[in-house]
Amino acid sequence: MIRNRDALLSGARDPELAELALDCVAAGIRGADPERAARERVRVAGGRLHVGDAAHDLAAHDRVVVVGGGKAAAGVARAVEGVLGDHLTGGVVAVPADADTTGLDRIEVVTAGHPTPDAGSVTAAERVLATARAADERTLVLAVLTGGGSAMLAAPAGDLELADLRGATEGLLAAGADIDETNAIRKHLSALKGGRLARAAAPATVAGLLVSDVVGDDPAVVASGPTAPDPTTDADALAVLDRYGVDAPAVRAHLRAGVDGQHPGTPAAGDEAFGRVTNHVLAGARTAIDAARGRAREAGAEPLVRSSRVRGEAREAALTGVAVAEEVLDTGDPVTPPAVVLSGGETTVTVRGDGVGGPNGEYALRAAIELAGTDAPVALAAVDTDGRDGSADAAGALVDPGTVADRGSARESLARNDSHGFLDAAGALVDTGATGTNVNDLRVLVVGDGAGEPGSPGA
Repeated sequence: MIRNRDALLSGARDPELAELALDCVAAGIRGADPERAARERVRVAGGRLHVGDAAHDLAAHDRVVVVGGGKAAAGVARAVEGVLGDHLTGGVVAVPADADTTGLDRIEVVTAGHPTPDAGSVTAAERVLATARAADERTLVLAVLTGGGSAMLAAPAGDLELADLRGATEGLLAAGADIDETNAIRKHLSALKGGRLARAAAPATVAGLLVSDVVGDDPAVVASGPTAPDPTTDADALAVLDRYGVDAPAVRAHLRAGVDGQHPGTPAAGDEAFGRVTNHVLAGARTAIDAARGRAREAGAEPLVRSSRVRGEAREAALTGVAVAEEVLDTGDPVTPPAVVLSGGETTVTVRGDGVGGPNGEYALRAAIELAGTDAPVALAAVDTDGRDGSADAAGALVDPGTVADRGSARESLARNDSHGFLDAAGALVDTGATGTNVNDLRVLVVGDGAGEPGSPGA
């Protein structure tokens, strides 16, 4: 899973601590495997399709179709196809170019762009919408929605074009907007998001199968909420553009037309479109954290889950992470070493330079700067569980007090948003390749006791 594992361990100050950090990362990613999660939550028994605590009588439906998309969509769809067998009529999902689509025989796959939507994203969204609109009251629609779905299901609303969606999204991400703010825009520029997929499928029965990459696992935010009521308005979306100073004339005109009532808005809570809709989160950040916690216990370390909802500027969030390690070492609070402190969530980066990197790279580099020159028995792995951190191909980084030899150079790289450039030169980048899942950030902070740190047999 971690393709450059040996190289990372050979460059670590304390290979045992580093090995445990990598083991916990690998366990977390495996634990959030979408196919595994779907098989655990979706089953057929007694002529009924069970999704979590809900059940659907298959005899009451003439057709069962799968629609959706995202980085983890292929795994969920494969599990659903395996579970349903001949009960499945067909469907279509959007997947990234590097997705493993083996085993998908009844469900059509469309390759779509991420993180920037492309022509494939438009094609995928149009195919999904067409399938949903063909549903009737005796159709069961299984909506597979995962992180990355916002980019991979891009059907521009009204007279908007793909370039309008791309420009607005790129501007918000570069300005450091969080996922809730970015998705508020995406919903109101889309013919599918913000509950509009549910509206298109009505009066069919719709069950959303979600793999969450957002803080709190809110169905209205995952993939911009195609099957969930939208709590935002066109006016809210305009306010986000104003807040970050994003210049997008066509987008602003579309949103103002919505404010003026010239086109229908996204459906809110209580809309009849959601009368036969349920949403089920199959896996999220907590899934990965719990799996990593189990691995830490196996290795003899005391795990502490700090939070699965860390957000804010990545380089600032890193200071709190380092502070926790310092407290553990100095006082034994809030956990006694040897320990593994775990966190997840979705930090952001305000882009001011032209470097290469992402939130986990900036988190790791800032932590390494703070740890530099100390003899603290600490190793930190910070990764994006999908295997790609921001604009970089690496998943994130593994750092310790020996990663940064020159704090001045490291700070200059951070100022240029070139965390991955610096960490690559230091041999600290973690390479997982595409993981097939996406439950956002996973950070593993291993704190040794200075003697007899926990070891591990490898992963």
